[in-house]
Amino acid sequence: MEDFINRVAQSALVTLNLEEFIHPGERVVYDIKDNLFQGLMLREKDFRAFVKDHDWSQYDGQNVAIICSADAIVPTWAYMVLAGKLQGHAHRYVFGNLDALEQDLFHEAIAAIDAEQYRDAKLVIKGCGEKPVPTYAYVAIMQKLLSVASSIMYGEPCSTVPLYKRPKVASV
Repeated sequence: MEDFINRVAQSALVTLNLEEFIHPGERVVYDIKDNLFQGLMLREKDFRAFVKDHDWSQYDGQNVAIICSADAIVPTWAYMVLAGKLQGHAHRYVFGNLDALEQDLFHEAIAAIDAEQYRDAKLVIKGCGEKPVPTYAYVAIMQKLLSVASSIMYGEPCSTVPLYKRPKVASV
């Protein structure tokens, strides 16, 4: 009887699972509409009093998306004041919805990757998993690793879609 040889396990493929880059912190939305006077406008005196008295420690370690869901005129400085208060409490904060926050979190995680550890690697970017990974994360990882990897594939090591292969340099 012949022994079964797992060629996938023996290959030089390096699997990169983007699920591992999902930040574990809680995601919350801070909607500035709750600070509007009669749902229409921001009154500076009231807003500054709220900001002074609000317990910002409740955002410790969280990821915060700052929005205004009301159709109101909110001065830019108000968002800047919120950013100043979230600094030192929130892990990450952005102006925008939860999708914008998630994109920012992935960009932060991918930017922290040392691309050199993948120099000349044959990479498989894992495509299926338990947690959804947004498409922009796949584009960002390609941008990060194209200059160093010898090849990049998508899917699972046993079934991949080739995406990139470094051209061979002609020898003289």
